[in-house]
Amino acid sequence: METFFQFNRYLHITAGVVGFFVAPVALAVRKGGAAHRLWGRVFFWAMAVAGTTAIAGAQHIHSLFLLLTAVFSLYMAGFGYRSLFLKPLAWDARVGAFDWAVAGTGLMVFAGTVAYAFAAGNVPVGVFGALGAFTAARQLRGYAKAGRWAKNQWLLNHISGFMAAYIAAVSAFSVTSLRFIPFPYNFLWPTALGVPVIWWWQRRVRGNQVAVTSEQLAVNNQLNC
Repeated sequence: METFFQFNRYLHITAGVVGFFVAPVALAVRKGGAAHRLWGRVFFWAMAVAGTTAIAGAQHIHSLFLLLTAVFSLYMAGFGYRSLFLKPLAWDARVGAFDWAVAGTGLMVFAGTVAYAFAAGNVPVGVFGALGAFTAARQLRGYAKAGRWAKNQWLLNHISGFMAAYIAAVSAFSVTSLRFIPFPYNFLWPTALGVPVIWWWQRRVRGNQVAVTSEQLAVNNQLNC
């Protein structure tokens, strides 16, 4: 059994390092191009592996921090990746049961995390829990408004999800490796730097964002017939 956890640790570190260096590459290359899609997929799967192995490792070393960071990172990476497939919600009101279930479960998990953080007086855990609960609540509200999304809403979700997953990965690296930074700053500095970057990207996208017009809706309906 110890051999499994040793392998799990090395796999987690490898996936984390890959995701750590690949994310800036995906941001630097032309958005929507072949390179962006390639490195974006690499980042997503690196985060999926890192998050899954972190959950297994957290059970072994009894680390609540590692467990919560893994759950947050997995959820955000999944949110960002899934948004690529939800572009039709700008004109189609049909939301799959899978998407409702994931967002609803995420809201319950992160709300529970906030409650735990409040009871334990753990500010960093509360920050991640609040960000996760806010994201899940916005997802559910967005699904309720499906069919009336702005044209680029999927892109806003894509940016938010992937960058939040990256923030979680950097936070985990900071806590486990940058021992010279005192707690809780080692946990919170990636969020303090990363959230303004997310807002900046979203402002850029919203500057080009338009609601789907009735003419566009008619064209899309014809294409889907």
